[in-house]
Amino acid sequence: MRVWRDSRLTNALASVLFAVAGVGLLVLVAAWVASRPIHTLREVRIEPAPGTELRHVSSLLLGQAVRRTLSGSFFTVDLDGLRAGVEQVPWVRKATIRKVWPNRLEIAIEEHRAFATWGDGRLLNSFGELYAANLAEADEDGPLPHFVGPAGSEQRLLERYEQLRRWVAPLGLRPQSLSLSARHAWSARLDDGTRLMLGRDEGLAIEERIARWVDAHPRVGARLGERIAVVDLRYPNGFALRMGAASGGQAADADPDAEPTALSRAPAASQLASLDAAPSAGRRAQPPSNR
Repeated sequence: MRVWRDSRLTNALASVLFAVAGVGLLVLVAAWVASRPIHTLREVRIEPAPGTELRHVSSLLLGQAVRRTLSGSFFTVDLDGLRAGVEQVPWVRKATIRKVWPNRLEIAIEEHRAFATWGDGRLLNSFGELYAANLAEADEDGPLPHFVGPAGSEQRLLERYEQLRRWVAPLGLRPQSLSLSARHAWSARLDDGTRLMLGRDEGLAIEERIARWVDAHPRVGARLGERIAVVDLRYPNGFALRMGAASGGQAADADPDAEPTALSRAPAASQLASLDAAPSAGRRAQPPSNR
């Protein structure tokens, strides 16, 4: 046949055949090597991610998760499946898995760091991520602040909490809870029981309203001589105060959309302070513009 008399075509066909044979041989060798007992996974080492420690993750649950999801050899192990299984263990935020020749896996665990409790009973970590875990374990270092907000607002509450903590620090107080309503109105409770009604992020900035109250607090508190239960900061040039026993419990933060003028309707139970006049001037603050 003429095809065998064409040396160039013959050489090309020979090269293709040699290449196919070479690939097949490599596949066979790789399969043989992978099947050798030396590559059977013999050790899985679990340790904290660099610079961290494991305080709440259960070693027993980690071991069970590894045994349940680990399969294959050094070459065929399903790392994604193993990672997903480990990250289902309570308190595990992230698992990083590394192969170590010839038959070992190393799993580095990053643990959640609880920052606050969430309204539905879950925990919020320092990255603004929600997760489920034992609340009793989260309180080992002291009570956590409590957050309430719409779905997807976790990062906003985390950032606003840090801001509020700085804003009230001159009074020697800390926020104990923080709420964001469905209408985007803020309220908070401090660790002395005082409730702050902050309103929405419109009009006069919340930071400025709080700064005015913080500045006036020593004078107003000394003049009234009573415990302040509620501070309504939704007024453009002042704030309303309700006197009485400090409110306790998370229910105190449940309604940041309550009627702003309710405080001034009960003169015996409230005081209205104007920040644009001297304490003795007796001016009434303008009605709230931030509801």
